[in-house]
Amino acid sequence: MASMQTEIENRLTEAFAPTRLEVINDSAKHHGHAGDDGSGESHFTVAMESAAFEGVSRLQRQRRVIAALGDIVGERVHAVAIKASAPGE
Repeated sequence: MASMQTEIENRLTEAFAPTRLEVINDSAKHHGHAGDDGSGESHFTVAMESAAFEGVSRLQRQRRVIAALGDIVGERVHAVAIKASAPGE
């Protein structure tokens, strides 16, 4: 079974064909806090650049990323911080 980080990377690559994608597992920083399920895969940061975000508001970018992640956010992962940009931003 693939790690949650790999699953996130695969879903975002398929949905957005990013020119830059970094998925960071921040779970260790949240150990013992709300949402920490002890799995070591509860909190992530996504930094992504894609042409799909050109002319799209910050809110819509976040909504599109969350939609692409499907059941991951809120069901399998407690939190995902999203930094989505278009090329040249």
